[in-house]
Amino acid sequence: MEYLSEDRIAILGAAGAIGSNLAQAVLTLGLTPRVRLYDPFPQGLEGVAEELRHCAFPGARIAATTDIREALEGARIVVSSGGAPRREGMTREDLLRGNAAIAAQLGRDLRTCAPDVQLAIVVFNPADITGLTALVHAGVEPRRVATLAALDSTRLQSELARHFGVSPNRVTGCRTYGGHGESMAVFASTARVDGTPLTDLIGTEALPAAAWAALRERVAQGGKRIIELRGRSSFQSPAHQAALMCRAALGGPPYPWPVGAYVHAPDAGIERILMAVETRLGPDGVKAKLPEGTPEEMAALRASVRHLVRLRDEVIAMGVLPPLDRWTETNPHL
Repeated sequence: MEYLSEDRIAILGAAGAIGSNLAQAVLTLGLTPRVRLYDPFPQGLEGVAEELRHCAFPGARIAATTDIREALEGARIVVSSGGAPRREGMTREDLLRGNAAIAAQLGRDLRTCAPDVQLAIVVFNPADITGLTALVHAGVEPRRVATLAALDSTRLQSELARHFGVSPNRVTGCRTYGGHGESMAVFASTARVDGTPLTDLIGTEALPAAAWAALRERVAQGGKRIIELRGRSSFQSPAHQAALMCRAALGGPPYPWPVGAYVHAPDAGIERILMAVETRLGPDGVKAKLPEGTPEEMAALRASVRHLVRLRDEVIAMGVLPPLDRWTETNPHL
């Protein structure tokens, strides 16, 4: 089997559902044979490693460890799904306090054990804040930390395909930006259904305004719906999308969905947050590009940014992040 790269990928939280599925996806897609698994739960971790070995991936070199230093040293890409999972009745923001502290420790571990990491991908929620917290404490350049932010956009594509009765690949340009959560900004102006702009369909018999509003609500509640149906938070879709992000970072095909990236654009009224945007994701990391939309869409994006700022400031008030005017003391690249 020919692999895309020989670079090592470290997967943190590997005994969990996202981490274990991600490890399998990395090997199934042929990204790299060098996979290092980390989790503080040794029995579950070894179980994952054993199952992966039983898959008999040609040439795979799978290692498992409960030592974070051993897990991170030499890793070119680090993916962390190691936060607490979202449970029924919880919002992503309900996870804020505990997972922000976990993200801060992730950042400190990256600073100590993997200062040359090519890309760290933060998956656990609320990802906009956990990714930002990890970035501040890691002390690395913003281009080297990204978060999974695709699922709201993929859910929009899925819902539109279901509504119109077409294959998902015939629904293009589905984009949600800003916060990964109920404050997301849905951009209808970028989407097309069988080549027809979605904005030409909204408010017509094909997609009445009320049906569009209900569809958007289903997108915003997509994660909650998975928990109601399965009794646990999403794991297949985040694992798959994180694997595709790794593939792009290793020089594979471009990643086609929005990515959570650090944005500091005072002229645009956006300062020191991490949010879902268009990006260029590759071996040199992640580079953000601010979205463009209708006045209504940009207003929704600004509202989403304000929500992220409030969450960021809550984490500062907790003492998990330093005050804004002291960020450069922790991370000179900010």
